[in-house]
Amino acid sequence: MKVSTTRLEKEDAKIVYQETAGLAIITIHRPQAKNALTANMWNELRLIALQVLKNPKNKVLLIRGSGNQFTAGSDIKEFNSISLEEAEQAFVHMEKTISTIERLAIPTIAVINGPAMGAGLELALACDLRIGSDQAKLGIPVGKLGITLNNQFAQRLVQLIGPSMTKDLVYTGRMLKAEEADRLGLLNYLVAEKDLDRYAIRIGKLVASMSPASLLAVKQSVQECVDSAPSLWTGSTPFVDSHDFPEGVRAFVEKRPARFTRKIEEQ
Repeated sequence: MKVSTTRLEKEDAKIVYQETAGLAIITIHRPQAKNALTANMWNELRLIALQVLKNPKNKVLLIRGSGNQFTAGSDIKEFNSISLEEAEQAFVHMEKTISTIERLAIPTIAVINGPAMGAGLELALACDLRIGSDQAKLGIPVGKLGITLNNQFAQRLVQLIGPSMTKDLVYTGRMLKAEEADRLGLLNYLVAEKDLDRYAIRIGKLVASMSPASLLAVKQSVQECVDSAPSLWTGSTPFVDSHDFPEGVRAFVEKRPARFTRKIEEQ
C-alpha cells in the first residue's frame, strides 16, 4: 500500500492519499473545521486527483472525509479575510477542482459519513457513485451566505432530484437525512456507519474488476449526454453576491442570523 500525506496549513489540515489493490483513496482531514477545505486544500485536491491517473494500476478513486464528516465544503471563515474578487476566484478554483474530479477517466466514488454541505455536496455529486452511512446528511445552505449557484452547480442537483427539489434545498437551507437522500437518489447505497468503509472498499473492488473499456465508454457516453445540454458555466453568473455575500459571511463568523436587506428589484 502506498500512502502519502500533504499538510497544507499550520493547523491539523491535510489530504491523505493512498493506493491499494487497484484503488486510489483520498481522505480529507481537517476535523477541527468539519473537514472544510481552504483555497489551498482545493488546489491540492485537484493536483492529487490528477496524480491518480499517473499510476495505471489505479482503477477506481474513492473520496472520503476523516471521522464523522465528509466535508462542510469551502472554509467560510477564510472568506471573511479576503476581498470579493479573491472570494470569487476561490470559488472558480473550487469549481475547477470539482470539474476535474467529475471528468477523471476512471470511476469515482464518494464515501459519505456525516454532513456533506455546500461545495462538499457538489464534490460528492461530481463523483460517479455515492455511498452513504446512516449518519450522512446532505444539503446546500448557500442562501444563508449570499452564495449564488451557477448553472454548472445547479445542474448536478437537477439531474438527480429535479428542479423543484433543487430549489427547495436552497430556498429552505434544510439538510437531508440519509434515508431521504437515499430515497431521492442522491445516494446509490446506504449502509450502517460501522460497515461504511468495508462496504465502500467492496464496491470499489467490484467496479475495478470490470472491463476498463466498458467503464470508460459509459462514463464518456453519459458525460456526452450531460454536455448536450445548453452551454454551462459561461461565467455570466458569479459565485458571490456583492451585497449579500459579505453579510452572510460576517453572520457566519459572528454566529448570528444574517440580515439581508437588499430588495429583489435592486439586484
